[in-house]
Amino acid sequence: MDQRVVEERTVPDKILELGLGFWGSKTLLSAVELGVFSALAAGPIESDALIKKLGLHQRSARDFLDALVALGMLNREGGDRYANTPATGLFLDPSKPSYIGGLLEMANARLYPFWASLTEALQTGEPQNEAKHGGDLFESLYADPQRLAGFLRAMTGVSMGSARAIAAQFPWRDYKHFADVGTAQGGLLVQVALANPHLSGVGFDLPPIRPHFEAHIAANGLSDRIAFKEGNFFDDQLPSAEVLVMGHVLHDWGLEKKRLLMSKAYEALPNGGALIVYETIIDDERRQNTFGLLMSLNMLIETREGFDYTASDCMGWMREVGFSKTRLEPLAGAESMVVGIK
Repeated sequence: MDQRVVEERTVPDKILELGLGFWGSKTLLSAVELGVFSALAAGPIESDALIKKLGLHQRSARDFLDALVALGMLNREGGDRYANTPATGLFLDPSKPSYIGGLLEMANARLYPFWASLTEALQTGEPQNEAKHGGDLFESLYADPQRLAGFLRAMTGVSMGSARAIAAQFPWRDYKHFADVGTAQGGLLVQVALANPHLSGVGFDLPPIRPHFEAHIAANGLSDRIAFKEGNFFDDQLPSAEVLVMGHVLHDWGLEKKRLLMSKAYEALPNGGALIVYETIIDDERRQNTFGLLMSLNMLIETREGFDYTASDCMGWMREVGFSKTRLEPLAGAESMVVGIK
């Protein structure tokens, strides 16, 4: 085709949409911060009443609400009544166990400003979060109970889809006891235990996590089947269990520590035991899983050595530490799990 024809038919729409994508992103994040979706949880509300309930200024309130409609985050009924969509009603209503807004709350409060320094991170290889000013992400979280609670809710939210998929897909009928390493609130344990009543489980994490974990487990009526074990997964032995799970753990660390954690898991498992690793695992061709690649850039922002990886990478590391069989299974959205059998 003639180059001039190609140029005439080529439009910049996708470039502009991506380059200004933060407009839509921040509109959603502000909606979560303002409580738009919780305000609509009980049902549709007329615009004037909703604007007053949210404390919005009249100048741009309708533009804000209609932008959420155009973005697919709200429905508008009868021209003047706003309502949650089925998805936002399920996932952005804080009163529901399916709430994933904790992740968006963290994105709004922390990640949004940190990502403004992505260029600097790409040039220096240095994190751009609290560490940039001498702090440490996890130390600062554990020192502030409110921030820690928000972070743990975010981890539950980001893991919810995969936790439910793992609960349904993995052959739990062949096992009786499992442990979640780096468990946070215990969201994975809850979903697996609810779907598989014969299982008992352990959540393994640092001591400050205990009250948040035990409250979440109790709220789901599982205190008799799920317990908390304090420990540091680098310094202490991992729990003995037939199945060990590491979700959104390995990508926080460099290659040496990834291999160390896999080796410790191998040592803790009995013959026939399984290690489940799940997160936004990048496709082997590194072309399709955009979210996984962007998550790896987020690890650049948030950690000193962390990075996401492909299924082939993960299975190779598993085999290096002794696992005899490995497999990849897709989960929810951009996430997958790699399973290693001892």
